[in-house]
Amino acid sequence: MASPVIAGAAETEYVRGTEKPLERLYIEAALAACADAGVDPSTIDGIIVPGTRGKAEDLINGLGAKDVRLSCRSELGGAAPVAAMGLAMAAIRAGQAERIVISTARLGYSVSRVGTGGDTVLAELRRILPSPLIRSELEQPNGLLTLLHAYSLHANLWMHAYDIDRRALATVAVTTRRHAQLNSRAYMRGRPMDYADYDASPVVCDPLRVLDCCLETDGAAAIVVTAHDSVRPNPRNVRILAATEGHPDTPDDVVNRPDMKTMGITKAAPRAFEAASVGPKDIDFAEIYDCFTYIVLRQLEEMSFLRTRRISPFRGRDGHRARRGPAHQHARRPAFPGTHDGHESRGRGGAAAARGGRGPADASPDRTGDRLRDFADGSIAILSNQ
Repeated sequence: MASPVIAGAAETEYVRGTEKPLERLYIEAALAACADAGVDPSTIDGIIVPGTRGKAEDLINGLGAKDVRLSCRSELGGAAPVAAMGLAMAAIRAGQAERIVISTARLGYSVSRVGTGGDTVLAELRRILPSPLIRSELEQPNGLLTLLHAYSLHANLWMHAYDIDRRALATVAVTTRRHAQLNSRAYMRGRPMDYADYDASPVVCDPLRVLDCCLETDGAAAIVVTAHDSVRPNPRNVRILAATEGHPDTPDDVVNRPDMKTMGITKAAPRAFEAASVGPKDIDFAEIYDCFTYIVLRQLEEMSFLRTRRISPFRGRDGHRARRGPAHQHARRPAFPGTHDGHESRGRGGAAAARGGRGPADASPDRTGDRLRDFADGSIAILSNQ
């Protein structure tokens, strides 16, 4: 059976401050993705909503879809959009739908900006995050107010256990910002950054500095996943070779995991590589979820792109080797780019988590081979334009 394809992809502009409601953003992205795919929105017969924001009914109305046969939701936090690709892939292969829209949006600056603090933000976090009782009854009363706090515990444990040089985190931040200068859609384009800027940024929750954290922006993105024969052949269509998810023990209760360093990607990645009949050495382009800089390195470890538990390229007290970073110190494939502009410099509104491997409409494919997309600690997709 031929692999389903990503036939269309689109994103809204990334902004800090908008009067548009969430519904308008993800409907705009979905309509634009249909246009990119050359698909009449009324013929969409499947809707998948990643995360806890948004409703399938709103998308059905906004698209004017006439006969939606499947709708569902994927709730894995930052991993949800890629996990949604797996749901779309399964639904198409089962004959439940032929043309599926996956659309996601975030008002990360206008509504749920963590930096504003206060009870309103805490209530919003309890609403949009899974396990609200863990938030309200365990974490928040003990000072663990945001995901930044939970991730900092993980980061500290990892860095202490394996003697990780902080410069490794800086390299991810500097690399994403450098990539953003090449992307006309990136919010941080025109705002270059170097190691001195990173070192000058304040620590917000040790070991994480401001420039270790993803952006808080408003925006949306969507893709159209179809059966291979449901749209006209297009060299820009991207085959989904595999899309899998995995969950660590006590996935949403980080502090009580038997081993806090465990991640869902540890389970998801081997399944994806096996299903796609490829391995780490076959991947020539990757986009790695980057809610915080260090999590990029952790995922590279868990997916065997770096020597797990050794991180030799990032060790050393003088920081000399660490300055080279993941873009140059890949343990399995030297040409591996390591990271993209992503949430750190492009924008966190959904697009980095939904566009897949499909380029802009006016561009020809810029590389061939297998591509990997990985988000958070729970999902992985392997794509190909061959």
